[in-house]
Amino acid sequence: MKVTFAGTEMTLGGTDVKVGERAPVFKAVKNDLTEFDSASLWGKKVVYSVVPSIDTKVCSIQTHEFNDAVTKLGDDVVVVTISADLPFAQARYCANEGIDNTMIVSDYRNHDFGEKYGFVLNELNLLGRGVVVVNRLGTIAYIERVPEITDEVNYEAAY
Repeated sequence: MKVTFAGTEMTLGGTDVKVGERAPVFKAVKNDLTEFDSASLWGKKVVYSVVPSIDTKVCSIQTHEFNDAVTKLGDDVVVVTISADLPFAQARYCANEGIDNTMIVSDYRNHDFGEKYGFVLNELNLLGRGVVVVNRLGTIAYIERVPEITDEVNYEAAY
């Protein structure tokens, strides 16, 4: 899939998963360098907020939006922000910005999420911007890959 980043054409690599498909299990790295396994969230509704780099303006806006919204979505809803930033940078960002209602995980090591969900920005080795919602049964209920990476996601559609 072609997307743009500040007007420059980029390619999203990986598998182009679709709504209605079983959500692929993936592994990432938590801020304490332990493994995150998406299977650990089975039975909950999961909102994956996908950002290129946590330290940029639009990524920060998106992270704050979901961090604030999750408290209103119910106890069985989990928001996981995922980027290719190093776990150390993510931990620093969360501490400085008061991000404490959502999980932040890194896909830097193997791009397991990016490859399985079709979010790898091939030219930059980062993730594209978007949202994936997985329902309690483990099925993809919503997916958005933002066509212009510097634009925000459709927050309302993700809820």
